[in-house]
Amino acid sequence: PQRCFHLGASKQDVREKVWDHLEASGLAEFPRPVHHRIPNFKGSHQACCSVKELDAFSRAREVKVDPDKPLEGVRLAALQARKTLLVPTPRLRTGLFNKIVPPPGATKEILRKCATSQGIKEYSVPVGLDGKARVDLVVVGSVAVSEKGWRIGKGEGYADMEYAMMVSMGAVQEDTPVITIVHDCQVVDIAEELLGDHDLTVDYILTPTRTIKTNCKRPKPQGIIWHKVSYEMLEKIPILKSLRYREKQSGKDVTLQEEHLDLTNANTSAALNEKAMAENTRPQAAMGSAQLEQHYVESDSLSPRLEGSGMITTVYVGNIPPSVRVSELKCALREFRATPLRLNWQGTQHRAFLDYKDKATAENAVSSLKGLSLGGNTLQVELAKNQRNKGQV
Repeated sequence: PQRCFHLGASKQDVREKVWDHLEASGLAEFPRPVHHRIPNFKGSHQACCSVKELDAFSRAREVKVDPDKPLEGVRLAALQARKTLLVPTPRLRTGLFNKIVPPPGATKEILRKCATSQGIKEYSVPVGLDGKARVDLVVVGSVAVSEKGWRIGKGEGYADMEYAMMVSMGAVQEDTPVITIVHDCQVVDIAEELLGDHDLTVDYILTPTRTIKTNCKRPKPQGIIWHKVSYEMLEKIPILKSLRYREKQSGKDVTLQEEHLDLTNANTSAALNEKAMAENTRPQAAMGSAQLEQHYVESDSLSPRLEGSGMITTVYVGNIPPSVRVSELKCALREFRATPLRLNWQGTQHRAFLDYKDKATAENAVSSLKGLSLGGNTLQVELAKNQRNKGQV
């Protein structure tokens, strides 16, 4: 393999060198330029075909393959072998997987189409969190990979996150094999210090000329590392909220990145922030967790002037423990199909007010949320007593 990457290189240096080399050497294939993508390359179909010779593939019934262009041949091989093919939904916006379901009696041409990005759109059905997916084989794209099985993706973290979510759902086990398909020039030395504990490693590397069994000793991610997940990621990937809600209920620590940083701040600054928030002032200092939450909800408000319509009905939620974050309440509201038009979070007073479009919707929300427990407390949920004055108390 090519050994042109010095040890001090960052992941981004490695990516840029691989992308540049593929383009300069004429190995890059559509879609181009390959920069900022999982690159497609000459010989990708040939590399994909050798998956059929792997026991791990023969034994697998459910195969999860990323939607990248260079992995099209593996998706086709899985469909031709009548395996269940799961593909992550783009940017995880609507869920985790789509299952590709070819029409009955599909011809070779139709199966070929099902394996393309267009086919993924046309022939797929979403698999919910409770779809009980048991994935027997995971196929991911890479920008670079080492013979030891260390992988560098395109830098957005989706493959690592998908794998961690599959662990969280119970869809993969520690011994579920992970395969990547790359050109020979993408197999490079990668310095171990570039890898984080959230980085996915691979067990097999298929190139147009070789099948490499990595015997990788480095453990794969054990699940979602919540303190590396940002509010922004939680907003972008709705299914993360449901998984977080589940893990929180089962007693796991689901502190997010921003909250984690705040917890490491001195208690005095946290106390000052609480006080400042109670007085509704906003110091210029770094935001503490309470203010981050406040800020987060304000910007999330959907319709600031709803009160004037006279239809809005408000639900009071009380007995919220101090440990509970607004994101957890929102997650629970989604889970119980009781998402309000607007949420007024008053965590320091252990309460929140939820605006619904009319009385019937509000009453439905109350009955759905009755008995809901968050952070060890059963929440008090009822129609707010003073509808005109809600949230001003």
